[in-house]
Parts: sequence; structure tokens; C-alpha cells
Amino acid sequence: MLSLTTRFKIISSVLAVILLTASFIFYRNTSSPEGKDEILLKVLIQGLSQGHFQPEKLDDAFSKKAFNLYLERLDYNKKFLLASDVAKLRQYETTIDDQLRAGSYEFFDLSANLIEQRLKESEAYYKEILAKPFDFTKDETIEIDGEKLAFAKDKKELKEAWRKQLKYQTLVRLADMQEEQEKAKGEKKETKTLAEMEVEARKKVLDLYDDLYERLYRINRDDRRATYINAIANVYDPHTGYFPPKAKSDFDIEFTGRLEGIGASLQERDGQIKVNEIVPGSPSYIQGDLKPGDAIQKVAQGNNEPVIVEGMRLDDAIQLIRGKKGTEVRLTVKKPDGSTKVIPIIRDVIVFEETYAQSAMIEGDKKIGYIKLPGFYADFEGNGGPNSADDVKREVEKLKAAGMQGLVLDLRNNGGGSLGDAVKMAGLFINQGPIVQVKTAGGKAIVLDDRDPQVQYDGPLVILVNANSASASEILAAAMQDYKRAVIIGSPTYGKGTVQQFFELDEALPSQFDAYKPFGALKLTTQKFYRVNGGTTQLRGVIPDIILPDAYTYLEFGEKEQDYPLPFDEIKPAKYTVWSDPKLNLTQIKEASKARISQNKSFNLIKESAERLKKQSENTVRSLALQKYMEEEKRAEAEAKRYEEAQKEVPVLTVNRLPQDLKELGPDTAKVARNKEFLKSLKQDIYLEEAVEVVAQLK
Repeated sequence: MLSLTTRFKIISSVLAVILLTASFIFYRNTSSPEGKDEILLKVLIQGLSQGHFQPEKLDDAFSKKAFNLYLERLDYNKKFLLASDVAKLRQYETTIDDQLRAGSYEFFDLSANLIEQRLKESEAYYKEILAKPFDFTKDETIEIDGEKLAFAKDKKELKEAWRKQLKYQTLVRLADMQEEQEKAKGEKKETKTLAEMEVEARKKVLDLYDDLYERLYRINRDDRRATYINAIANVYDPHTGYFPPKAKSDFDIEFTGRLEGIGASLQERDGQIKVNEIVPGSPSYIQGDLKPGDAIQKVAQGNNEPVIVEGMRLDDAIQLIRGKKGTEVRLTVKKPDGSTKVIPIIRDVIVFEETYAQSAMIEGDKKIGYIKLPGFYADFEGNGGPNSADDVKREVEKLKAAGMQGLVLDLRNNGGGSLGDAVKMAGLFINQGPIVQVKTAGGKAIVLDDRDPQVQYDGPLVILVNANSASASEILAAAMQDYKRAVIIGSPTYGKGTVQQFFELDEALPSQFDAYKPFGALKLTTQKFYRVNGGTTQLRGVIPDIILPDAYTYLEFGEKEQDYPLPFDEIKPAKYTVWSDPKLNLTQIKEASKARISQNKSFNLIKESAERLKKQSENTVRSLALQKYMEEEKRAEAEAKRYEEAQKEVPVLTVNRLPQDLKELGPDTAKVARNKEFLKSLKQDIYLEEAVEVVAQLK
């Protein structure tokens, strides 16, 4: 971790700015009913302008960015506002910066009035449209990507857009019902006509929208104001934001994992509830289908009817997803490729054993050690809890004692964690030296070193990464790559090279403001990571030495796809000595890997799949004719099945747990079952198979 002195200086400087700004506002402002909102806006803007790593200049260009971001979040699917409404709002496109300085909400108030008015009008649309049957023989289509849509010119055009949306949602349900009935042929079940199923499907969609509107009406001005403020904060960078008091409380509960649920960190983006991170050891992590980047569209409690969560407040969506241990939640998610999938997850508490480092031995011509690290965990409170660096060191020693001749360290889907542990872990594989550089705004870069001259493991090393490897994972992989100590294999990493800190506004504001509290918190990007070679991990992440085909290769994912991310840049390299005992012959290793991959049926199929998913993600037009829609779905299903069948032909690796690890499982049936799943997932892992081939090639 960074030194306490450095962190204290950053926190103190930001809090000092907030305190001075607040005092100035207090002494010049009377206690009007709007006083709290004005104070909040001015304090946040000063905190952002003075404490952010790369402050934005408040000008017309900034105003335009904030306007576009807010408009996108206000009505992403363009089902409420008219083009004339947007024209009224656009008059303020270059004045948001002036209003921020004045503490004015004039633009926001107009936008809130408009959206609330249109919301009431649209309620009549869905009720009227869903009262009549749809004609599913008519050959018409719908655009399902909100970004590609235009705002309706008038109410007639808007109503037509609603008709198509409701028809599409009814069509999806009708197709599912028809498919279920086809599968149930021969069973003693009631057979329904297409007309009867259409009525039932329409009724289900009506119930969904009744429930949705009930919740939409619960969104108040404070909720809308937080959306507006966050659109402003996100112009600075996607990880900077404002947390109202309740949202901060929800974040704390989610972060500490005290509530039973599914173990996924969520964020609201463009009117959608998106998965930001999967917590290692959580039900989502163990189930395996839910991934960062997925957009949650509906939530169902077991077999009950699902609830639409698109456009819902984040805290309301979280309340639907959370629940008691042992209960099932079914999430309908839209994947980055545009496909839709229903994911059933049994709620549970985090299985902590799954969050820790685990090892196994891969038997073959050589004994290859394998260590899976789900996250960089640490005991920050000093209560004698586990630390990932110490655990990895212990697993290395166990594998060495068992005769391993090479090691694969798996950082796939590792979202990061303790920076200190990443530095310490890197030191297990090299002599002492710099591991990462950390820079504050306008400050000198601080070099974090491994100061232990001992090398715990000096043999062949491969590190596996993917697009979900982020932060501390990228730091460790980057250091090993720069030192030429390990071969990095997989797909380019996420590219998050920034550090955030929370500032509780109530703690920063003096007692004069007690009557206005609570204010919430500001999450601020205060630092940036740089590799020892001088380049930041921001945006570019770590490009593997050997890039393996990935199903999501061509899809938009990672930090670079966020709105207004901080840029890539470089600073002066740190002084370090490249590993040369033995020296890596990367050219030879890459050529051999390329030859193997070209002959590998599964990798070739993954390439095909990636190209298909890319094409599918770009084709956002869907047919509203039942027959045509079902044919398209069957083709997509057949492609997916072909991929699944090919995976069964993958050579099986011989993977075993070490005897002492098996002994620790004891008679605990849950642990035994999890161990079985752990080994099963490795035996037909083609990425691990290639990593083993590379390790075996290293001297």
C-alpha cells in the first residue's frame, strides 16, 4: 500500500479545500430552502477541481460533455422525451459550467420537469397498446440499441416507438412459450393455441410495466439530482462520482460483503444496471455465467415473473437482487455481444476459501505447478487474517517440495485489490527492485520496491491474464513482463491504472452545516499507476506476449470503452535490472505457440465465435415477425451448441491437488464438491493447456 503520509497529505488537501469552500458559502449565503443543494454543488465542484488527479477546466467544452452524458442517462432508450424537449434542453448545452459556479440548478430543474411530465404521458401509451393483440405475421423490425435511435419528432412517432418495443417484448415471451410447448409434446400438459399464448404473453408484459411504473414514480428529485451530479463528475473520469447518503450506505454493505446475495458489484450506466465486478468466492463467481460488462435487464425471484430493472434506481435493483441464503434469483442479462441469457443464481454468503490462492499439480512430461489467485486480498486491520502474497509464497513452497518444474500463475478474472501484496508477490520471483510507480496530481512519482533480495522461485514462469484482469493484477503482470521474468499469456487486460479515495462530506464540513447534513460522499481519482518502464497501465493495460483467441476479442470492453477515461501517458522509467537467469527467448516461444494455436481446432472455433459475436453485436435490428424471429434464434442457438460440442473434444489435462490439500478437505462434503469443480474446470481449459506447453518449453 501507499505510505500513510502520502495518503494523509492527499486526504488533508482535499478536505481543506472542501472546508474553505463551505465556510465561504456559509458566510455569504442565507439559509434558504435551496441552501443545501447549492452548498453540495459548490463543495463538490471545488473538491473535483482541486483534488482530482487531472482536473477539468470548467468551460463550454466541459459543459457539452456533461450535457451529452446527462441526456444519455436521462432517456437512454429515447422512450420519454420528444425532439422538441431536447431542443429546449440544448439551449443550456454551453451554460452548465456557469451554473455550476453559481450553484444553480436551472438546467437540471427543467430536465426533471420534462421527464416527469413525459413519464406520466407514456403510462397511457403502454396500457392502450397492450390492450389489443399484436400481428406477428407482419414483416417489420425494431432497433434495440438506444444509441442508434433518434428522439421522436412528435407524440405520434413516440407512440409508434412504444408499440414496437412492447411488441418485441411480447414476441420474446411468446417465442419462449411456444418453444416450451414444443418440448413438452407427448407429456400430459394443456396445449394452448397461438392466440391464447399471445394473450398470456401480453398480460405478462403489462404486469411488468405496471410494476416498472410503480417504481419509476418513486424516483424523487434527490435521486434525479444525484444522476445529474454524477454526469458532471464522470466527465472528470468514469471512477469519480458522488454518492448520496443512502447510495454510500449501499456501497459500504456491498463492498464489505455483509449481506447475503449474489456477490456482484453493480453500477448504473446509460440507464442500464451493469455488472462492474464479480466478488471472488461469491455465488456469482462460483456459478460462473455472470460477467463484468453484462447489463441486467430483468430480475426474477425463482420461478416468479421477472421485474424490469432497466431505468430503475440502482438501490432498488440491488434490493431485488439481494435476498436470503438458499433462495434463487434469475437474472435476464444482455451480453456484450447483444445476446440475452437467463442466469439462475442461488444466493449465499461468500465462500472465503474460494477467494484465497489455491494450487494444483499438472502431471505430464514435466510436473507443472498451478496457482489460481482470484484477488489480491490482505488483512488491512492487522487482525491476523490472510494476505495473498504470503499465501502464494506458501503455495509456491508446497509445489516446489512436490517437485514442480515450472509454474503457471492464473490472474484471469482477478480484479485487483491490495497494491502492497502485488508488490510483495512480485518480489517472490525476482531479486530486489522497483515494481510499480505511483503518481499524484502534480506530484513526484513514488517508486514502490521489493526490498527482499531473496528469490522464492527462479524457475519457468507463465502468467495467465484476460480482459477482466485489472488493477493490481495488471501491476504484477506488467512488472514480470518488464523484467522479462515471465511469459504473459491470454488477452489484453482491462486497463485500469487509477486509484480512488472516498471523502465523507459530513466529516469535512464544519458544525455550521449540521442542520443540512447528511451530504453523502465524493469518490475521487487521486493517483495513477505507472510501470517500471514508465508507461501507465491506464487504457492499454498489459498486452500479453502471447495473445490467445478469446470469444470477446472484438467486442467493446475495458477501461477504454468507458466515458471520458483518463489518457495513457508515460513518465521517466525506474531503474531496474532485467532478469537474465535464464534469459527468455520470446521470439522462439511466440513462433512455437503460434504454430500450435493455428492447428488447434478449439482456438480456431473461438476465433470464428469471436467474429460471429462481433457481427451479432453490430446487428441490433430484430425482426418482429414470429416465424422469422424464431428462425434467427435457432441459428444462433445452433452456433452456440457447435462451440459447446467442440469443447468436449479438448484434450484432458491430468490435474491433481497436493496430498496435504486433500487432507485439509476432510469429511466436509461442501469442500469436497468445490474441490471437484475446481479440478474439473482446469482439466479441459484450453488456455491453461497452452500455458503448460509454454512452461514446458522454457528452460
